[in-house]
Amino acid sequence: MLLGIACALIVLFGVREVASIAGPVSLALVLVIAVAPVRSRLAARGAPHWLQVAVPFTIVVVVVLAMVAVLTVSVTQLAGLLPAYTTQFQDLLSQAQRIAAEYGFGNEQLAKALQSIDPGSLLGVAQALLSGLMSVMSSLFLIVVLLLSMSLDAPITAKILGSIRADHPDLVTALGTFSHKTRRYLIVSTVFGIICSTFDVIALYFLGVPLPLLWGVLALITTYIPNVGFVLGLIPPATLALLNGGPRQMLLVIAAYCVINVIFQGLVLPKYLGDAVGLSTTMTFLSLIGWTFVLGPLGALLAIPLSLLTKALMIDSDPRAKWVGDLISGRQRKA
Repeated sequence: MLLGIACALIVLFGVREVASIAGPVSLALVLVIAVAPVRSRLAARGAPHWLQVAVPFTIVVVVVLAMVAVLTVSVTQLAGLLPAYTTQFQDLLSQAQRIAAEYGFGNEQLAKALQSIDPGSLLGVAQALLSGLMSVMSSLFLIVVLLLSMSLDAPITAKILGSIRADHPDLVTALGTFSHKTRRYLIVSTVFGIICSTFDVIALYFLGVPLPLLWGVLALITTYIPNVGFVLGLIPPATLALLNGGPRQMLLVIAAYCVINVIFQGLVLPKYLGDAVGLSTTMTFLSLIGWTFVLGPLGALLAIPLSLLTKALMIDSDPRAKWVGDLISGRQRKA
C-alpha cells in the first residue's frame, strides 16, 4: 500500500509539471466523451465517417467559443468597472474601522490591519483578470486541436475497445462505466447549472448588480466544482453588490443565491443525479483538493471526471480491488 501511494504521488507530481498540457488534454477528453452519444446515433443511422466527426466536433467548439466570447466581453467590462469603485472601497474600510472601534478594537491595531488593504488593489485585480483571460485564450487553440484529433479517433477507438472486450472484459467494462457516469454527471449538472444560473441572472438584474450575465456564466462554471462551487460563484457578485449598493444589496444577493441553490442543487439535483458519481462525500472533497493541486483551476472543474477515470483504470478494472471501490463510493454491496 505504501509503495502504491508513493508511485501515485510521483505520477501526480509529474503530471503537475506538465499541467499546461495535461489540463487541456483532460478537458478535451471530457468534452469528447460528453458528445459521444451524438456520434453513436449518427453511426447507427449509417452516417458517413466525416459526418460522425464533424457534428460532435462542431457542437463542442460552438459551445466553448460562445462561453469564451461571453467571458471575454464580460471580463473586459469588469476590468474597466472595478477602478471606479475605489472610493466606495475606501468608504467601506472607514465604516469598518468605526464599527470595530465601537466594539473595543484599538485604532492602532485597525490602522495596521487596514494599511495592508490598498484601494488601488482593485486595479491590480482588473489587470489580473485580463492576464488570466489572455492565458485562457492561448490554451484555446490547443484545446480545439485536441478536440479535432480526439473526434477523429473516437470511432476507431470505440471499435478497438469492442474488439478487445473478450481479452480484457473488466477493463472495457470499467471504461464504459466511466464514460456513462461522466456523461450523466455532465449532462445533469449542465442542465441544472443553466437553470440555476438563469435564475441568478434574473435576481441580479432586478437587484441592480452590474454585469449579471458574467456572474451567471460564473455560476454555471462553478456548478462543476464539487462542495465549494456555490460559494466560489457567490463571492464575486456579493462583493460587487457590497461596493455598488452597500451591505443591504449584498445580503439580498446572498439570500437569493442561497434560496436558488437550496431548491435546485440541494433538493432537486440529487434526485436526478443519483449515484452517477459513485464517490463518497469525503472522496469528492479530496478529489477536489488533489486535482486542483495538480492542474490548478481546471483541475477543480474536472475533479469528478478525472477521479472517475482514475477509479476506472486503477480499481474497477481489477476484480481484486472491488473492496477499495466500495470504500471510495461509500456504498455497501448487497450480499
